Amino acid sequence: MDAPPLIEHIVIAGGGTAGWMAAAALSKTLRGKVRITLIESDEIGIVGVGEATIPMIQLFNKLLEIDEDEFVRQTQATFKLGIEFVNWGRPGDVYMHGFGRIGQELWTVGFDQYWQRLQRAGKAQDLAQYSITRAAAKANKFMRPDASLGNSPLAEIAYAFHFDAALYSKYLRGLAEPRGVVRTEGKIVDVQLRSQGPHAGHVQSVQLDSGQVIAGDLFIDCSGFRGLLIEQTLKTGYEDWTHWLPCDRALAVPCESVQPLTPYTRATAHQAGWQWRIPLQHRIGNGHVYCSRFISDDEAAAVLLKNLDGPALADPRPLKFTTGMRKLAWNGNVVAMGLAGGFMEPLESTSIHLIQSAIARLISLFPDRGFSAVDIAEYNRQSRFEFEKIRDFLILHYHLNQRQDSAFWRHCAAMEIPESLRQKMQLYASRGRIFRDHDELFAEVAWLQVMHGQNLTARGYHPLVDLVPESEIVEYLDSVSGLIAKCVDVMPTQAAFIERHCKAPRMPMR
Repeated sequence: MDAPPLIEHIVIAGGGTAGWMAAAALSKTLRGKVRITLIESDEIGIVGVGEATIPMIQLFNKLLEIDEDEFVRQTQATFKLGIEFVNWGRPGDVYMHGFGRIGQELWTVGFDQYWQRLQRAGKAQDLAQYSITRAAAKANKFMRPDASLGNSPLAEIAYAFHFDAALYSKYLRGLAEPRGVVRTEGKIVDVQLRSQGPHAGHVQSVQLDSGQVIAGDLFIDCSGFRGLLIEQTLKTGYEDWTHWLPCDRALAVPCESVQPLTPYTRATAHQAGWQWRIPLQHRIGNGHVYCSRFISDDEAAAVLLKNLDGPALADPRPLKFTTGMRKLAWNGNVVAMGLAGGFMEPLESTSIHLIQSAIARLISLFPDRGFSAVDIAEYNRQSRFEFEKIRDFLILHYHLNQRQDSAFWRHCAAMEIPESLRQKMQLYASRGRIFRDHDELFAEVAWLQVMHGQNLTARGYHPLVDLVPESEIVEYLDSVSGLIAKCVDVMPTQAAFIERHCKAPRMPMR
């Protein structure tokens, strides 16, 4: 029996970050053997939420063989070592979710368990003193890891980026078009479905406002919240998670830069939501994510503008959203990516990662024109697993608060949570144990930093820790923190590193 023919034409509906990430990655992977058309209208705005990333983006950059210094210059980027959370446990609390590992593995159980024992005895330092990324972030230092240093913390610096999302799309377009991607200007005004055959109900073609009809085999929906193909056409359905993540609006505004140039994102909890701060080379991106049931739009705008580091460079831009996911990320011959596939607020900078993982998943399960139902089901299973695990991690931030100063935070602390999250919290509260569920995005060290940072106290620790005398544990932890302090001392500031390697020219505001 002959195999079904290969995909010949991919049509990407929409540009922006999702569309151009898909175009750049697929054009590189498919080596010009499959036609790729991206349909984009200059008249349709781009949301642009998600200027902060997590370290997995480096895998995407390696796939595209990107020169990192050039990428940083072209996107006005800075480096990111973690996320600082302000006021999330109680007003005045500050902690950081830093990238990379904490401590060094030496004995029977994990470093964090030995730290838990000393922390209970009042003899341990803050977690930040055992993390090269957290310590460097607070000192505003940065350098790339140097593998030649062997077992030094300087050899394992995990980092990501802050960048201008619109400039990132432009940069990726510059990579995709020379590899054969054809950009077609226009709005999609009609969608034609196949009416017969084994794939009846699949998208056959789209029609633009110019009258042009573009047929394809595989369609990637990057049309944003409206989900032009996946929802408006195929009626796939959407799972609403606002009963767990109640914020439903955001306001975004840039402001002038200030010194020092911080190598971390900041998320500051306010009365009915939180504010992001993302430092780029020549401006700071800011936004207020909030719940409209607990604060008005005007009040939310006033909170945002009051808490800027410098003068605003534009008027706040509003955004409405419903946190959740499409019931099927892949339906028929349509794969939804970016906001068309779902929305997770950018609290842990997962927006761009979800696009990246959707692309990687599609490449792994790339179809022929037979469109195997088993492959599509596996794609959707993996997509759901990833969304649900990220969802639980975000809920943790809201639910694990002790604030009594506003109705919003009291509501979040009292709300019912998924059983999967409750079990994780109970396991940690017992003996500080955390286990990663298969290949979920956030590892044990991420959960540790948030749970401890928001005052969830473990009642005990792993009993095998007591096999080691306390004096040896103290010496062990002190050696780790001392080495990290010495490493941070020799690191350049982020501003100095960028000045030397990848300074971007100042550009006019769009």
